Amino acid sequence: MEGRYVLISVAAILLILVSCRATRPVVSPSPVSVSGSAADYINSYKDLAISEMKRTGVPASITLAQGMLESDYGRSSLARIGNNHFGIKCHNDWTGMTIRQHDDRHNECFRKYKRPEDSFYDHSDFLRSTTRYSFLFDLDPANYKAWAHGLKKAGYATNPDYATLLITKVEENNLSAYDRGYSGSVAKRMEKVQAENRPAAAKQQPVTSQPAAEESVTFGAVMARVPRIMENNKIQYIVVKDGDTREKIENEFQLLRWELPRYNEMTDSFSLTPGQILYLQPKRDKAEAGNEFHTAAEGETMYSISQKYGIKLGSLLEMNRMIKGSEPVPGQQIWLQNVKPVN
Repeated sequence: MEGRYVLISVAAILLILVSCRATRPVVSPSPVSVSGSAADYINSYKDLAISEMKRTGVPASITLAQGMLESDYGRSSLARIGNNHFGIKCHNDWTGMTIRQHDDRHNECFRKYKRPEDSFYDHSDFLRSTTRYSFLFDLDPANYKAWAHGLKKAGYATNPDYATLLITKVEENNLSAYDRGYSGSVAKRMEKVQAENRPAAAKQQPVTSQPAAEESVTFGAVMARVPRIMENNKIQYIVVKDGDTREKIENEFQLLRWELPRYNEMTDSFSLTPGQILYLQPKRDKAEAGNEFHTAAEGETMYSISQKYGIKLGSLLEMNRMIKGSEPVPGQQIWLQNVKPVN
């Protein structure tokens, strides 16, 4: 009898243990929801694509079409693991996170981002700041076909049908609807609005020189989301005004923490001064056409000249055969497009 009670007790204990194990919740990582639906992808990223179009001039239809094509509607491993929706490779100037994938060659280096949004920002800046894509921004922003063929011509992808694939994505999903109401680059829109408002202003009062800050306020009533952005050397920039802080500017223009110091070649602990030029995109290796030389004035530095013309300081020093830390003397001719000849 005693043995039977022992067996019953053991069985009861085992039953309790099994019962407890069955009801215990199983903790596991939540799977990434990837539907692969074009509609879901568009709904998730259309507002971001439109915002980037207003910020940089890349048509929203092209951004969405490239994202859908390159990321397979967000299903590719590069998109899921690396948040890279545009297949942008590391290149020499990339200092962020990386991920390895097989592409044209085995185990190639691709950029990796913390969030998908960062991929969209970098895609816009990559097109805007890379020399071989600069001609795209002279195209009609509503002409998605010209943009698609231009991207293929510039070598964005090796697929010979890349332009056709992009155009098909735009037309199948009516992505061109997201380009409507956008009339071109920020600089062109500024010129248009200023031209439209100049006659009325002239009738009200004599034409006088106005401070830049007042002009930006007047213009802001018309331009709404991009009242302060101007262009120099095909690079977007703003002028710091009273009350600006680093955090305020980063939030207003959706910039990552590293972007302002890197684009403007400053330390991470930089301070702002009213009237200071702040580039929102990387500077270029030389000045735009028409600016071949600069005559240094009293108090100017190579850095201030590099900011004035939107040229990387290192490139400016190399063109003028100067070493780091060298400064110009008043009246010195500074070369802005070509390397200074050896005397």
